[in-house]
Amino acid sequence: MAYSSTNDFISGEEKITISVISNDDYSCPDESNLVWCDEFNYNGLPDDNKWNIETGTGEWGWGNNELQFYTNRAENLEVSNGTLKIIAKKEEYGGMQYTSGRIMTHNKLDFKYGRVEIRAKLPSTQGSWPALWLLGSSYQTNTWPLCGEIDLMEQFADKSYVQTTLHWQNTNGSRAQYGQQKTISDPASFHIYTLDWQPGIIRSFLDGNQIFVMSTNNSMPFDENFFIILNFALGGNGGAGPVAANFAQDVLEIDYVRVYAN
Repeated sequence: MAYSSTNDFISGEEKITISVISNDDYSCPDESNLVWCDEFNYNGLPDDNKWNIETGTGEWGWGNNELQFYTNRAENLEVSNGTLKIIAKKEEYGGMQYTSGRIMTHNKLDFKYGRVEIRAKLPSTQGSWPALWLLGSSYQTNTWPLCGEIDLMEQFADKSYVQTTLHWQNTNGSRAQYGQQKTISDPASFHIYTLDWQPGIIRSFLDGNQIFVMSTNNSMPFDENFFIILNFALGGNGGAGPVAANFAQDVLEIDYVRVYAN
């Protein structure tokens, strides 16, 4: 309950979602239905009010025999000049030959349905594997692919296209996936990748042009909470191909991440 400036009594309840902003210099833009964002208008590591930094090599190279060690260092995760840079480097670290960065919103932003918009510039080096994606929040108890995965954008060995893919588990226990591609002429320039996630249907877009559409149903995990992951992998058996012999460093650069209610 509350009182107005004229001391009129106000009563009622309303559920709202807000973005926790720790500095007025990088608040979210004033846009209709925007419920969460990171504009990266600060300096240092990613805001720990919004992101968790994952480190290490995961199990079996994050399940794909990837070649990088993810660190929590500024050398691999740098927010500066209005963007997040996820930097992959050739260097010996933690028993691996490469380092990179991976961040996620689990337990800080877990949500169901809405529109996710990410403006990003992709790396271009052979063997680079950037991904902007969502994982089912129940992944610790409903192990993948039962928890579900929504890959808004992945870039593989062929840098001429990007791909959106959904992963889930069929009722008979078999793994299922479906993906669609979109040609991109200049992936190393900034583009807007958008996920439109609604009950019964998921779409994705590249600069407003549809990449992907798929109908979903209640036998799939896409009516549950998911969270956002941003990462830059190298090599492995997931389609990135071998890392270039002369690889030294490359960058996945992200201007903003915004989440809107439907």
